[in-house]
Amino acid sequence: MNTLAVILQAPAAGAQPGGMGSYSGIIMIVLLFVVFYFFMIRPQSKRQKEIKNFRAAMKVGDKVITSGGIYGRVKEISDDTVLLEIDENVRVRVDKSSVFATAADTQQTK
Repeated sequence: MNTLAVILQAPAAGAQPGGMGSYSGIIMIVLLFVVFYFFMIRPQSKRQKEIKNFRAAMKVGDKVITSGGIYGRVKEISDDTVLLEIDENVRVRVDKSSVFATAADTQQTK
């Protein structure tokens, strides 16, 4: 039997007349959503907001990393694209949404 079905049916089997037994299943589901919100949804939306603010504050000369793993230095920024210099005289134009971190963010201190 499905685990969710067992959880939802268990309070109904031992329900007490006039007691909290009939609401315990609803309370469990609400608590489950609260846990999901604080451990999964909220941190993810917070991270997305940080990335959005980073992209808005990006300026020429910053060392960045793309989602494809390309390290480069920003040479030009337009509305939708960023021109990265990945080596001397080697430039690549990438979508602005693919840039997600600075190279300094990934460096580990020893």
